[in-house]
Amino acid sequence: MKTDALAAILWALTPENKVACEICLATGWRIDDVLSLTREQLERAQKSKRHGITIKEQKTGKKSTRYFSGQLLDDMAKICGRIYVFQGQHDYRKHRTRQAVYMDLKRAKRKFNIKTNLAPHSLRKNYAVYLRQQGKSIEEIQKIFNHDNAAVTMLYALADELTQRNA
Repeated sequence: MKTDALAAILWALTPENKVACEICLATGWRIDDVLSLTREQLERAQKSKRHGITIKEQKTGKKSTRYFSGQLLDDMAKICGRIYVFQGQHDYRKHRTRQAVYMDLKRAKRKFNIKTNLAPHSLRKNYAVYLRQQGKSIEEIQKIFNHDNAAVTMLYALADELTQRNA
């Protein structure tokens, strides 16, 4: 997705959903994994020198560690709930749903009359494209994404080229 369109969409999101999407863009994590981040994980990251957070991916059960900028950690702290960083709307003991983020993305997309298909998972693919543009090999990206199949990684990392060819 073009940077200008993505920036406009992020601008139009609620503060919580904007931070969740920024984490997806910065880490390549799935939205479910981002939304289940806890206050405890955030506080540990803020205290650590490298600002790292390790998760156990819900889909694969594999561990994944990413390092956060101080600014992104500050943004997370500003919206952090009692238990989860992304507190549920009606119950603080639950985290925000991926459907809430999806609906907000769709609302923001309509606001700017953007026709491109966009979902939280698109942000994960955007991260793979970014890594490819930074010179990472498919094998390196596959390892970062914990993919078992290199073909899936190729679809992610080459998503921008495939989209341009089909346009």
